[in-house]
Amino acid sequence: MSVIYTITPELRVKFKEPFGVLIEGSFDQTMSKMCEVKNQKPPKIISVGDVVTKNLWDYKIYPDVAIIDNRTMRNKFQHTFHTSKVVKVKNPQGTITKEAIEGINCSLKNSERTHIIVDGEEDLLTLIAVLYAPENSVVVYGQPHKGIVLVKVSPEKKAESSKFLEEMKKR
Repeated sequence: MSVIYTITPELRVKFKEPFGVLIEGSFDQTMSKMCEVKNQKPPKIISVGDVVTKNLWDYKIYPDVAIIDNRTMRNKFQHTFHTSKVVKVKNPQGTITKEAIEGINCSLKNSERTHIIVDGEEDLLTLIAVLYAPENSVVVYGQPHKGIVLVKVSPEKKAESSKFLEEMKKR
């Protein structure tokens, strides 16, 4: 496992702000919005985080790629997802590893529904999902105590992801 990027204290503050459109509201309100998104038939739907992934599954919205770490708010979180493929990667807290990048990139190129189970932390992997997902795909993650964040993959969002990665400490 080789760490490629490490978050800086300055970026940690920036990452507290939504990277896309914040959809506030109850479970039903946020999932209703996700149904609208699903009906637009994006090339890929990618979820990052255990609770948002569970909520999507409970609402019968099945992400093409789900990135989870079996934790929520630093507490254990177990849920069974039935997918055709599971990929396990190591990605320590506050970092992005080469292994995680490759796992996401390969999963996005694959047509099988895939769960990426992260030994470590998945939060920063939103940047990698946006960077490698096909344009017009949607990356969704939870914003604790507020709702969900939808990131529509566009050239601008890919550039923004690249800029964040450039600002991270490279090892």
